[in-house]
Amino acid sequence: MINEIENCTNCGLSAGCKQPIEGEGNPKAKVMVVGEAPGKSEDQHGRSFIGKSGKLLNEILEEVGLGREEVYITNIVKCRPPGNRNPEAEEVDSCFPHLRTQIELIQPRVIIALGAFAARVLTDKEESISKLRGKAYGFSDFVVVPTFHPAYILRNRNKRDLLLNDIKFAKKVLDYDGGLL
Repeated sequence: MINEIENCTNCGLSAGCKQPIEGEGNPKAKVMVVGEAPGKSEDQHGRSFIGKSGKLLNEILEEVGLGREEVYITNIVKCRPPGNRNPEAEEVDSCFPHLRTQIELIQPRVIIALGAFAARVLTDKEESISKLRGKAYGFSDFVVVPTFHPAYILRNRNKRDLLLNDIKFAKKVLDYDGGLL
């Protein structure tokens, strides 16, 4: 999988990023965390969610009993869009096969979609993240739990408990054996 992503030139993002970011974590993870795209820190260091957003994500995962080493963290697109803009439809279409392959290889039970962009792509729904969060959605044979992106929480600290509760809900879905709650 790594070579496919490292050598991918399917869209214009590959020309502008320092390096594509496959993702990182447990290759047998029961939980996959998916954001929209790498940011500046990730592009510079070649790792997923390592800046302030990553630190907050790590804290929240730890609070619910999921260490970063237990999950797999990746993004919808693998290269940083210029100026941290949202990825364009063609870029998503070019990268989505990589994400689908990651999902099929890892076989997570729960996918946590961070932010409106990832949530919309993974649920195929156009509602706001405020309307999508707090629920579980089917995606192929997997369950998607949308929530706020940690970067949004850093700008709106009073909403931290909503992110925490959504991650707790994802863990509850993970621990539940009877299907969707």
